[in-house]
Amino acid sequence: MDKVYSPHNIEKRIYQEWKEKGLFKATFDPNKENYSIIIPPPNVTGTLHMGHAFQHVLMDILIRYNRMKGKNTLWQPGTDHAGIATQMVVERKLQAEEGKLRSDYTREEFIAKVWEWKKYSGGTINSQIERLGDSIDWDRDAFTMDEARSKAVKKAFIDLYRENKIYRGKRLVNWDPKFKTAISDLEVENIPQKSSLWYFRYSLLDGAKTLEGKDYLVVATTRPETIFGDTAVAVHPEDERYAHLVGKFVHIPVIDRKIPIIADSYVAKDFGSGVVKITPAHDFNDYEVGKRNSLPMINILSDEAFLLERTPILDTNGRETGEYYDLPAEYHNLERFVARKKLIADFEQKNALEKIEPHDMVVPMGDRSNVVIEPFLTDQWYVDTKEMARVSLDIVKEGKIRFVPEQYTNWYNNWMENIQDWCISRQLWWGHRIPAYYDEEGNTYVGESEEDVRKVYNLDASVALRQEDDVLDTWFSSALWTFSTLGWPDKTKELEFFHPSSVLITGFDIINFWVSRMIMMTTHFLKNPDGSPQVPFKDVYVTGLINDEEGNKMSKSKGNVLDPLDMIDGISLEELIKKRTSNMMQPQLAEKIAKRTAKQFPEGIKPNGTDALRFTLANFASSGRNVNWDMKRLEGYRNFCNKLWNASRFVLMHLENKDVTFKLDEQTYLEHSPYFTQAELFIESELSKVIEKVEFALSTYRFDQLSNHLYDYIWNTFCNWYLEFAKINLASKDEKVVKATQYQMLRILEATLRLSHIVIPFITEEIWQNLKTYLPDLDGYIMMQNYPLASDFKVNEEATATISRAQDLVTMVRELRSEMNLAPSKYLSVNVVGDNFAFLAQTEDFVSAIAKVNLNYTETPSNELVSTRLLGNDTVEFLLSEIIDVDKELVKLNQELAKLDSEIARVDGKLANASFVEKAPADLIEKEKAKRVDFLEQKEKVKEQISKIQALKA
Repeated sequence: MDKVYSPHNIEKRIYQEWKEKGLFKATFDPNKENYSIIIPPPNVTGTLHMGHAFQHVLMDILIRYNRMKGKNTLWQPGTDHAGIATQMVVERKLQAEEGKLRSDYTREEFIAKVWEWKKYSGGTINSQIERLGDSIDWDRDAFTMDEARSKAVKKAFIDLYRENKIYRGKRLVNWDPKFKTAISDLEVENIPQKSSLWYFRYSLLDGAKTLEGKDYLVVATTRPETIFGDTAVAVHPEDERYAHLVGKFVHIPVIDRKIPIIADSYVAKDFGSGVVKITPAHDFNDYEVGKRNSLPMINILSDEAFLLERTPILDTNGRETGEYYDLPAEYHNLERFVARKKLIADFEQKNALEKIEPHDMVVPMGDRSNVVIEPFLTDQWYVDTKEMARVSLDIVKEGKIRFVPEQYTNWYNNWMENIQDWCISRQLWWGHRIPAYYDEEGNTYVGESEEDVRKVYNLDASVALRQEDDVLDTWFSSALWTFSTLGWPDKTKELEFFHPSSVLITGFDIINFWVSRMIMMTTHFLKNPDGSPQVPFKDVYVTGLINDEEGNKMSKSKGNVLDPLDMIDGISLEELIKKRTSNMMQPQLAEKIAKRTAKQFPEGIKPNGTDALRFTLANFASSGRNVNWDMKRLEGYRNFCNKLWNASRFVLMHLENKDVTFKLDEQTYLEHSPYFTQAELFIESELSKVIEKVEFALSTYRFDQLSNHLYDYIWNTFCNWYLEFAKINLASKDEKVVKATQYQMLRILEATLRLSHIVIPFITEEIWQNLKTYLPDLDGYIMMQNYPLASDFKVNEEATATISRAQDLVTMVRELRSEMNLAPSKYLSVNVVGDNFAFLAQTEDFVSAIAKVNLNYTETPSNELVSTRLLGNDTVEFLLSEIIDVDKELVKLNQELAKLDSEIARVDGKLANASFVEKAPADLIEKEKAKRVDFLEQKEKVKEQISKIQALKA
C-alpha cells in the first residue's frame, strides 16, 4: 500500500477493473433470492448533479449489500430522451453552428440530427455516474427511445386506446408559447412577482343597478388581455350585494360584448370587488366554473400567444357551435402583453378603468423557455386514469407498496384521490410519435404503423392517411420503465427474476408525475400468476433535497450549484467562479455570485475522493428531510478515509516479512483464541454488535444511522482503541500472544472492510487486495465476498465491560493531563481504591502503557496529598506531588487565605458595631456568627493544605 492515501490513484483504476471483469452483471440463479433496482432515468441531456449523486449512492449501497448477501442482483441503468429539453439543446446547437432553425429541416432530417447528437454527447452522464462507483449492469443500458422501449410504448398506447382508456379531446393545458407545446406542471416554475390588480367597469344592462345605485359592476383581474375571452362575470351565491343581479347581463366596453352574471361558490367575496370575470378558455379555475355553468368557451390566442382575428365559439365540451367571435380590428395579431397595455389605455379612455392597485402574484414560467405559460385550449391526447387510479390506491392501502417515510403515503393518496385525466401529447418532433393516423374526413385509426392500420381497419390504398404530428409526453415512456427495461411486452427471464423491483429511490417532487403513473401502468399491464395486479416496486424510499450551506435550493440561476465531481476531484476558485457565472446574462448578478463564491470557497474546493463524498451523502439521508450541504462534514469524512487507510497500513506493517498466513476458518480461530487478550475478545464483540446495527439501519433505510455506526466503530473502537491495545500485545515476549493478535487484527480488519465496502467501495477494495496476501483462502474482489454476519463473531459482554472500564480510566488520565497541562510522556502514579480489581488484572498492561501510569490497587485511601476522581464505585487517586506546580499552587492558596481573612475581618467589624447588634434582628446576627465559624474552618483547611504542599516542596 502507498504510504499516503490518494483517491485519485485508485478510484478510476479500480472501477475500470470491476467493469472489465463483469462484476456488475446480473445473475440468474433460481436457487437464490432476487433483488433489483431500476434506475430513475436521468435526462440524456443532463450532467451529474447533487440530487443524482445523493440518490445513486443510496441505491449503490443497497445493491452492493444485497449482492454480498448472496442474492441475484440487478441494477438496471438507462436514460430518458427528455423531449423538450433535448429538442431545445439540438435547436440551439444547429442555430449556433449552422445558422439554421428547426423549420429549415424536414421532420425526418431534424430527428436524424438529434440522434447524431445523442450518439456523440448522450453518454456524458453515464461516464460521470461511473465516478460515483455505481455497480450498474452497463451491458443492459436502456434508453426511452431505443427500439425495445419504443416497442413497449407503442404496445401500451395501442392497448389503452383499444380499451377506451386513451382519447383525444379539447381541454385546457399548460402551454409554452415559445416552444408551442403543452408542458407538464413539473416543467412550470411559479415565480413570485410584483404586479397589479386592475379594476374595470362592466356596464349593467336593461336598467339594472347595484345596491348603491350604480349602473356598472367593477371587475378585478390580474390578466386584462383575457377580457376578450370572457363569457360571464361571477359573484358568490351568498354575496348579498349582488344577489339581485344574478341572471342579468353586463356589457363589456371596448370589446362590445354582452355576457351573463352568474353565481358560483368559486368566487371569493373578499377578493377585489367580489365580482370576477370568467374566461373558461384561458384559466384553469374558470374552466371548471364554465363546466359547472354550461358557459361557452372562446380561445383568443394563437399558439404563439398573439391575439387572433376571428375564433370559433365552443360549447362547454369544446365542440364548435358554428358561431364565431371577431376580435376588434385594432387588436388583430398583437402580442398578448402589448394587447394588455392597449386594452388598459382604451378602458381608461372610455372612463371604464376604475383603479389600479399593486398586487403580489405568482406567475407561471416555462422552466426552459423562461416565458409566461398560458392556460390554452387545444386538442390533446389523454389517458382516462380513474379506474387505474382506484386500483393503484388499493394496492398501497393493502400494503403491497410501502412509502418510506410513511408520511408520503398521504401525499400519494391525496393526489390519486383527486387525479385528473393525464395529458400525454406534446407538440414536439423529438419523442415517441403517437401511433394514430387520420383520413381526409378526420377519422382516427391507431396501430403500430400505416401498414398495420390498413390491415386492422381494412383500408385500401385509395384512403389517404397522415400520421399524428404530436409525440408522447416523456412521462408516458417513463411510466413503463420498471418493466419495459426488462423486456416487456416479451416474456423474458429478466421480467421473471427481477420484477417487481425491490425499491425505488426518488425525490418527493415527482411522486405525482412519475411514481403514481408507474404504479398505474404496471398494475394495469402486468399481472401475477393468480391474475392480481403486479406492482412496479415494493418500497418507495423518498429522499429530501440537498440545499446549499445557507439552506437555499441549488439553482443555476442562483449560482449556488455544487457539482459532485468537483467534490471528488477538487476545483480552483477561478474555475468554480467561471462555472457558476458562465451563463449569467446580468453582469451585476454574476459579480455578486463571484464575490459570494470567493467568500465561501477562498481556496476553491480541495479534492476529497469519491468515498468521502459517498460517506457524506449517506450521512445526509435522514428520514426524507431536506439537509444543508456542509463542506466541513465532507472534509471530516475525507479524514475518516485517511484514518482507515493509515490503520490498515499499521496492520499490514506488522505482518510484512513475517510468516503469517491465516485461514478464516473455525479451526484457525480456535487455535488462536486461547491466546486472545481482553482486547481481542472486546473488538470481536463490538464488531458483532455493529454488524447488527448496520443491518437494522439498512432494513429501515436509515442510511444516516448506517454511516454513524460505521464511523463510530471504525474511528473510535477499531482505530483509537483496539489498535492501541494491539500495539501492546505485538510487543509481547510471548510469540503465541503476538500471533493471536496478528490473526485477530487481520481477521477483524478484513471483516470491517467488507462491512463498510457498501458505502466506501474504492478504499476498501484497495486495502482488501493488499491484505488478502495473508489470507490465502480469499480470492477475487471484495464486492463478490459475503457480507459479514454478526453470528460469525462472538459477543463477550464480560470483555466489553472490562475494556470499557479500562477505557474510562485511560480517558480519565488523559483528561487530567489536559486540565493540568502535563506532558503526555510523564508517568503518573495512580491508586485505584476499591474492592473490584478484576478489570485491572486483565488490562493493566494496556492501561499502564497507553495512559503512561504506574498502577496500584488498594482497599484503603492514601495518606498522601491526592486529587481524586470517581471510576464507577471506585475512587482513583492522583498524587498531587506529580500533577501540580507547587509554587503556583501555594500562590493560589495564599490568595485564598487572604480572601478568608478579609471575610472574617468584615464579619468581626459588623459584630463589634454596637448599633448593628442593637438594631439587627436576632436571626441575622446568628447568621453572621455562623458565617464567621465557617470562614474560620475554611481558613484552617487552607492552612493545613499550605502546610502539606510546603512539605512537598521541601
